[in-house]
Amino acid sequence: MNPLQRPHWTPYAAGAAIGILSWFAFLTVGRPLGVSSAFVRLVAWLEGLLAPAHVEATPYLAKLRPVFDWEFFLVVGIALGALAASRLGGVRGQERPSITRIAEAVLGGFFLMIGARLANGCTSGNGISGSLQLALSGWVFFLTIFVSGVAAALLFRKEVR
Repeated sequence: MNPLQRPHWTPYAAGAAIGILSWFAFLTVGRPLGVSSAFVRLVAWLEGLLAPAHVEATPYLAKLRPVFDWEFFLVVGIALGALAASRLGGVRGQERPSITRIAEAVLGGFFLMIGARLANGCTSGNGISGSLQLALSGWVFFLTIFVSGVAAALLFRKEVR
């Protein structure tokens, strides 16, 4: 079977691929992988179209110059790659998400982005890139997210029949 047509990839292969991509980013652009800054730059660019004086007057937005760089296209590639993987693997949801579920996901993403900005990096920046550099903060972050993920799964799990 073509590995691209499998419904699920082994987490070991996916983890190794992310590690290779991360080292490739270090090698080629000298920066770790990260995606949350791309969203902020996109917002700064959009806000600059509507209120350029506000962007220039806001030190945070002025510091993050809007750039359509490799991080921006990494975000686009993540979405397109997920779509391609689901189509190639024949994975389709059995039911369409409700408006409530979509609103919950958008709200959760919004809070995740705020947390990423407050922490000066997202999960990929803190966890993946930090641990690849053997930074203690990256390993502490990974341990914290693992423990909190298990706790949340146990708290909100639904019985599977």
